[in-house]
Amino acid sequence: MIHRLVFENLKHRPVQTLLSAIGIGVSITMILTLVGVSRGTLGDIQERSRGTGADILIRPPNSAALSLSGNMKLGDKLVLKVREQPHVALATGILMQSAGDLFDNIDGINLAEFNQMSGGFRYLEGGPFQRPDDMIVDEDYARSKNLHVGSEVTSAGPRWHISGVVEPGKLARMFAQIDTMREKYSEPGEVSVIYVKVDDAANIPSVLENLRQIMPDHKIFTMQEYTDRVSVNSIPLLKNFTNVVIVLTVIWGLLVVFQTMYTAVLQRTREIGILKALGASPGYILGVLLREAVLLAVVGAIAGILMTFGTRALMHRFVPTLTQAIVPDWWWRALLIALTAAILGALYPGLKAARQDAIEALAYD
Repeated sequence: MIHRLVFENLKHRPVQTLLSAIGIGVSITMILTLVGVSRGTLGDIQERSRGTGADILIRPPNSAALSLSGNMKLGDKLVLKVREQPHVALATGILMQSAGDLFDNIDGINLAEFNQMSGGFRYLEGGPFQRPDDMIVDEDYARSKNLHVGSEVTSAGPRWHISGVVEPGKLARMFAQIDTMREKYSEPGEVSVIYVKVDDAANIPSVLENLRQIMPDHKIFTMQEYTDRVSVNSIPLLKNFTNVVIVLTVIWGLLVVFQTMYTAVLQRTREIGILKALGASPGYILGVLLREAVLLAVVGAIAGILMTFGTRALMHRFVPTLTQAIVPDWWWRALLIALTAAILGALYPGLKAARQDAIEALAYD
């Protein structure tokens, strides 16, 4: 009986019920989209790092996992030194420069060495570098900036000429010749990272230990260690921002439910009076309103989850350089957040309804 009453109450106000569910759904979509973009973008960085084909990477002393600060001044000499070590099949230096956008870098490479390590680019348009100011970009970056072979682009200052568009998945979204990068941004011989390919996977631990002994001040990781460090927890600013958005979203959901339930109580004063006159207890009245709030929360959470597929499609269409992941492990958290906001939002209006005097409620016009 009580469940039928809950459904009938919500059906009696279809527009208000729909708007309330959508309001909760939007808040859930905000949470899931933010978490999905954070995880998807960092996951994309991990995949592109693995796309180098390297087994070990060497970064400057005191550098963070995603930091571009600091280069190795004697980078070329260090690359030669690394190549001389036992079981090192290949080592190549990369010079990184921020392109202005979040997580987007221009990477200066020795194309022949990079191709040997990574397996080479797959060109969708154009081809390799032909002139000093040539740049290769991946498909996602080209689509986001509407670039094609022959286009000219200014990133982080200098003008570049697009010589090729390649499939994404190898280290960065923009590549230039390392010598040209040094002329424009740094000094001769500098590199930001050294990527190392080992002759056999079984030799990775011994090569890693050897490199740490001869380069004790540098940050040296296996590729697995490095990609494990690229996470939301390793970026305090991103983690804190996510937490703030979640708190604000809970507050938004609470206000939506509070407004809905408070309005419902005012609209149903006479109905509540009739229920109390028929013997309904305050707990029964409160239970009806809380069940309505919970149902709204469940419907809103489901709508919010479905809308994240829409935000992912929009993101892929209009911001292809940001990857949004679908995060099923967050769905139950989103539902819990929606339920918490719904119950808290309905509690005061429910208590107010439960405490109404039956005679005053019946006399309400």
